[in-house]
Amino acid sequence: MLDIKQIRETPDMIRNNLKKRNDQNILKMLDRLIKQDIDWRSQQKGLDTLKHSRNQKALEISALKKQKKDAKREIQAMRTLSQSIEKKQKSIENVRENIDDLLHRLPNLLDETVPLGKDDTDNIEIRKWGKIKKYDFPLKSHNDLLESLDIADIERAAKVAGSRFYYLKNDLVMLDFALMKFALDFLKERGYTIMEPPLMLRRKPMEGAVSFSDFEDMLYKIEGEDLYMIATSEHALAGYHMDETLDTQKLPLRYAGISPCFRKEAGSHGQDTKGIFRVHQFNKIEQFIFSTRDQSQKEHELLIKNAEDLFKKLELPYRVVNVCTGDIGAVAAKKYDIEVWMPHQKAYREMVSCSSCTDYQSRKLNIKHGKEGGEKHLVHTLNSTAIATSRAIVAILENNQQKNGTVTIPKALWSYMNGTKVIEKP
Repeated sequence: MLDIKQIRETPDMIRNNLKKRNDQNILKMLDRLIKQDIDWRSQQKGLDTLKHSRNQKALEISALKKQKKDAKREIQAMRTLSQSIEKKQKSIENVRENIDDLLHRLPNLLDETVPLGKDDTDNIEIRKWGKIKKYDFPLKSHNDLLESLDIADIERAAKVAGSRFYYLKNDLVMLDFALMKFALDFLKERGYTIMEPPLMLRRKPMEGAVSFSDFEDMLYKIEGEDLYMIATSEHALAGYHMDETLDTQKLPLRYAGISPCFRKEAGSHGQDTKGIFRVHQFNKIEQFIFSTRDQSQKEHELLIKNAEDLFKKLELPYRVVNVCTGDIGAVAAKKYDIEVWMPHQKAYREMVSCSSCTDYQSRKLNIKHGKEGGEKHLVHTLNSTAIATSRAIVAILENNQQKNGTVTIPKALWSYMNGTKVIEKP
């Protein structure tokens, strides 16, 4: 959530920043917000005047009663003032609700290093790593490998749960767990606190973590309860210190969350409908950091480095892109993606999303840092995928397929696979 004080003091700067997102609706929301805020302050001033008049009238009534004089006219006037005050307060509350709604819907301010662009084709490649293999045999899609190796069943999953679900089988189950344990061990060695969060959140912390108007159609709502299934452990970790003041000396706080993730994937019909790349349920290890403003940029680079190091260990060729203004999400001020090369698709596909959210989430969640009795400041929050296992599995299957139809396991995972080095049909 943006700072209303900053909007009042520097509206042109805010407008120029939000223009970069190439969305006229955002600018219209900003204009409505500024208008509503002017109205709110004007009405608040009028309310203060009415309250002052009522106080003065109360003093007059008190004085008349002490003199044993008739105060009926003054009492009626005070009643009228009280009615006007009540009416004005309701009007102010309505305006305040509108302001809060607009503040929650406006996206974060973009970092000056975010490249201008309309969509993902305008993202800027920063660096590449790894050698793209050459194959002397026809490549299979990951979906074909799932079927030929009998390591997943998409058809029966659709029968019992619908599209975009799956049964993993045999070595693929082991690979899924191996990737999670591999990522957790890696992050624990780097000083992260390992967290298994609630898989459901109330609306308040969920609204603090996401731009709810943009993300709501992705979330599964628990009918009849104030609960939503988490789409990533980022959301639960963001709310972990909700309404707290953290000790500045203990920052940054680094957490690694492990959880299933649940997403409707609304609006993605026709995209990756086969296989397990884009699904309604998957496992993920997430990095999440609470920092000071001064630490924020360094921590963002740390997050992307961790993710890169994981994919280097998996020996998967990738590139890092700086996500442009037209492709970046509402909550992020800056975002890197790691995209892994998929040889069958002949394209780089997103594996990691790494975002700096500045104080956008912490303002809504009321998370500050400081010393007792001293000045308090909003923390900065940052998050990054470590490994989303279903997508990592797709990358391993495509990149490590062999001429004989088997798939080799990355060496970094051998110890997590009970010595299994090759996936082959049972």
